[in-house]
Amino acid sequence: MSTGNYLFTSESVSEGHPDKVCDRISDGVVDAFLAADPQARVACETLTTTNRIVLAGEVRGPEPLVDSNGHIDAARIEEIARTAVKEIGYEQDGFHWRDADVSVYLHAQSSDIAQGVDAAGNKDEGAGDQGLMFGYACRETDVLMPAPIQYSHEILKSMADARHSGADSGLGPDSKSQVTLRYVNGKPVGATSVVVSTQHDEALSQDDVREIVRPHVLKVLPDGWMCPEDEFYVNPTGRFVIGGPDGDAGLTGRKIIVDTYGGAAPHGGGAFSGKDPTKVDRSAAYATRYVAKNVVAAELAERCTIQVAYAIGVSKPLSVYVETYGTGKVDDEKIAEAVQKAMDLSPRGIREHLGLNKPIYARTAAYGHFGRTPDADGGFSWEKTDLVDAIHNAL
Repeated sequence: MSTGNYLFTSESVSEGHPDKVCDRISDGVVDAFLAADPQARVACETLTTTNRIVLAGEVRGPEPLVDSNGHIDAARIEEIARTAVKEIGYEQDGFHWRDADVSVYLHAQSSDIAQGVDAAGNKDEGAGDQGLMFGYACRETDVLMPAPIQYSHEILKSMADARHSGADSGLGPDSKSQVTLRYVNGKPVGATSVVVSTQHDEALSQDDVREIVRPHVLKVLPDGWMCPEDEFYVNPTGRFVIGGPDGDAGLTGRKIIVDTYGGAAPHGGGAFSGKDPTKVDRSAAYATRYVAKNVVAAELAERCTIQVAYAIGVSKPLSVYVETYGTGKVDDEKIAEAVQKAMDLSPRGIREHLGLNKPIYARTAAYGHFGRTPDADGGFSWEKTDLVDAIHNAL
């Protein structure tokens, strides 16, 4: 992002968005396998449409989830899917946790992939695929995230919390937000427009929904940042009763910019949800966010992007790139050297340092993988700032 004067927009989508329903189901499968075996392998894709859920992919795990012949416990996977949909809140004619048809097409992981990833002899655990991943942090918010995406997430999370508590019972699970901020000299100073589209009960008018949504926006935006009234758009089409997978098909991994930095920073080639932490699409994206956040927290830069790249079956990263956009207190090359001394960026090193072989992923499926509060059980461990001293010492 520029250091001049400009407008910048990011969007978020709620847990009830069709694609996010799929992410939640896929990550529920990941959690189930990791709870049974921390070394389990999962690559689970989900599709949803009107009263139908389809899961496909490859797994390696313990009995009873996978028997000795590689057969999957389809009934258990179906239960995971239905539970996820129920927790999101879908009990509608066109998409109901109890009534939807669930098809499970998971199968055993390819032995060719497994031998490239597994440690053997003197060979360390390799990356689960080739690819490049980015992490980013900046000082726009207290969680070191870009402001437009962070506020977009928080608006929808506030609405979801009210819906689950019954305080805003007229809202449905499917919603989207979009926040445009004005930047002056590269710093956000206020909102120029806010868009919120939310599924609602048929009895509510557009004006009714607007006034339900308004306090959530006001609560999230800093004082004095609310956009002009004619730039506050709530359900611009006028009606949003049919939503979720009944209104639009969903797929795992289609909201990767929502999952990361809202377009304020680069994104690698892969999605996160449905993948166990041997897949560097996920684990290395978490690691680069962790490192970038700690670089900024260490006051070495105001903004920091980090890129890493891997080859399938190879443990060491092929490259580590750091960009601080002219805000760095030391050379970017020195920061790149220091972070590699402070943290082992091999797939095994990332998993062990961040404690990723745990059932901590379903909670990441909505409202962003970054900018969250670390949990006592190891969830969102990549949001900690406990690498600051190690980076300083390496420098």
